[in-house]
Amino acid sequence: MRVVSAATFTLLSVTICCSLTENLPNGSSPNIIIMLMDDMGWGDLGVLGQPSKETPNLDAMAAQGMLLTNFYTANPLCSPSRAALLTGRLPVRNGFYTTNAHARNAYTPQEIVGGISKDEILLPEMLKKKGYVSKIVGKWHLGHRPQYLPLEHGFDEWFGSPNCHFGPYNGTVRPNIPVYNNSEMIGRYFEDFKIDLRTGESNLTQMYLMEGIDFIRRQTEAKKPFFLYWAADATHAPVYASKGFLGKSQRGRYGDAVMELDYSAGQILSLLQRLGIEKNTFVFFTSDNGAALMSGPSQGGSNGPFLCGKETTFEGGMREPAIAWWPGHIKEGTVSLQPANVMDLFTTSLSLAALSPPDDRTLDGLDLTPVLLNGSHQLDNRPIFFYRGNEMMAVRLGPYKAHYWTWSNSWEELRHGINFCPGQEIPGVTTHDQKEHTLQPIIFHLGRDPGEKYPLSVLSMEYQEVLRSVSAVVQQHQKTLVPGMPQLNMCDLAVMNWAPPGCEKLGKCLKPPKSAPWKCLWPH
Repeated sequence: MRVVSAATFTLLSVTICCSLTENLPNGSSPNIIIMLMDDMGWGDLGVLGQPSKETPNLDAMAAQGMLLTNFYTANPLCSPSRAALLTGRLPVRNGFYTTNAHARNAYTPQEIVGGISKDEILLPEMLKKKGYVSKIVGKWHLGHRPQYLPLEHGFDEWFGSPNCHFGPYNGTVRPNIPVYNNSEMIGRYFEDFKIDLRTGESNLTQMYLMEGIDFIRRQTEAKKPFFLYWAADATHAPVYASKGFLGKSQRGRYGDAVMELDYSAGQILSLLQRLGIEKNTFVFFTSDNGAALMSGPSQGGSNGPFLCGKETTFEGGMREPAIAWWPGHIKEGTVSLQPANVMDLFTTSLSLAALSPPDDRTLDGLDLTPVLLNGSHQLDNRPIFFYRGNEMMAVRLGPYKAHYWTWSNSWEELRHGINFCPGQEIPGVTTHDQKEHTLQPIIFHLGRDPGEKYPLSVLSMEYQEVLRSVSAVVQQHQKTLVPGMPQLNMCDLAVMNWAPPGCEKLGKCLKPPKSAPWKCLWPH
């Protein structure tokens, strides 16, 4: 196996992260659209093998652009992965993790006290330096208290919600989640923005589509470069779709939601072409984490051939569908095996905008423009780190993945019917106790064994060679890692969405309970 040394990789990272791509087109900075789905799995797209073939628009997007088959999230759960995308940094660096217990997934339910730190620099803040106008449509999930909301962190516009669309609640023990237009709420889920849990009907995806289309039209007319972060959440349980899509899919209600999201992506790409800006607009489609197998089959998706799903650091939890589209710049019909992750979108977007990345902090994202525009292989041996909370669980280097810790979920949860790996128990791998393998990592060759079923023999020469290479990379990573201040440790019922900004105008302010903070319990 040919791999680079840890020292060489460090130099390579610095060189690529801090240099602007010389083959970018001349003229104005391109518009940037990132479509981030919620709990959509690698195996949910027809182009990636879903047998119902119900994603014609995304399949066409891949045919017109580049399909990245080795693309990862930075965490197997929603909030940390979104924080990583927008900061270009691992959650353990940007603070979106917990130290309340070892290797626990944490996120931002409405009782969370923390949120994205003011010390973090988000992508729209950087793009503003080049005159970009930025909008988020859909789920934010980086903190719901006023100081953590999108317009406080570089976005110019927002239509969506700070939290998951859980509910309905009666407003006494727990308030319904607010929906915002810019800096003020305009209603709440289940009250003003309907989600019918019985039928699955909701018009939210259509609203998100119209908001995205309106934003693109306005910025095009104003001749302003724009960044649209389109974060629709219909594939997160409870899944929903509008009336015109309900009952259409062979896959049930989850498939209905996928079909509507596919339609929406197609509408956005078609609009770019009608406006004549498709050659000046970079579009990237991916998901925040793997499909939620514990919600399946009616409320969860498919992770294709990969092991387990959301919440785990096995391939099914962190390998994502990914398509890059930019007519005239990205070669049509390209399939890239480049290992990449959502943090690369931060650095890549800066490169597209001819901006240097911040030099006062460590970035984990690399500039993918050499890969996207030139088919370069210079990043083939970059490592991918798999974190669960405060623990590095695994690392991928080339085609190999080494597990230093394994854990699916606890025996107690399993006894209560919660299973992150249904039908996929691999003895010694999908463990229900946290198992450390630091002295003898479990290593898989993901090319021969994408399902992580057949570990390399520790006695083989292949294992020993891979272990030497991976160990050097891990030691270098751990030696230089400076964890951020954890933001997901404390909870308090008093900070929930009782009285969001704008509630007075609507008569929707609720009285909060007395503050009584506690350490959040993160069971898995």
